[in-house]
Amino acid sequence: MTITVLVADDQAMVRAGFAAVLDAQEGIEVVGQAVDGAEAVRLAHELRPDVVVMDVRMPGMNGIEATTALQTPPRSSDYVPKVLMLTTFDIDEYVHAALRAGASGFLLKDALPDEVARAVRVVAAGDALLAPSVTRRLIEDVARRAPAPVVDEHLLAGLTAREREVLELVARGRSNQEIAADLFIAEQTVKTHVSKILQKLGLRDRVHAVVFAYDTGLVRPAR
Repeated sequence: MTITVLVADDQAMVRAGFAAVLDAQEGIEVVGQAVDGAEAVRLAHELRPDVVVMDVRMPGMNGIEATTALQTPPRSSDYVPKVLMLTTFDIDEYVHAALRAGASGFLLKDALPDEVARAVRVVAAGDALLAPSVTRRLIEDVARRAPAPVVDEHLLAGLTAREREVLELVARGRSNQEIAADLFIAEQTVKTHVSKILQKLGLRDRVHAVVFAYDTGLVRPAR
């Protein structure tokens, strides 16, 4: 199946560059380009792409506002695309807000062509955590600026001890393979634990599991 993509960025060269890179990839088709968040929302509902590659900082409606709009469609539509945020390490203050808005992951603007294509494919497939170390680093930078929350045992009560271990390692940026090695269990067992964690907590994907772990105080940012 061909993955359809909409690219939204107010910088013409950045927008055209990402569009050209993605259009050159087998199995990926760029169906539209938007200059701001409002146009991204309009074109997304019109073109219904699988993935919207969305810049965070745009004039008028920014990427976070546009992502929120796309994740809460009007009653007349059931269309909810995957959103991949374009970001740089100097705008970390937006990360938590973007995740809360429903973004499935992040892509650095200086990413290599292969990384761009892989990121889109990963998000389209629903495996939202693009690069665990990058996502963890971004979230830690945000969490470090806020007071550390007290562990919310009520929200974590439904998890088994093993599931809590797995969630903590996911939040620390460990891959399934690394978690399996850390806990001396099979990688398939890790996948099963992750699926159960997402189901029990009502979370969309691994990225939002990371946010949950920081929000509840299960994981504290490195000092």
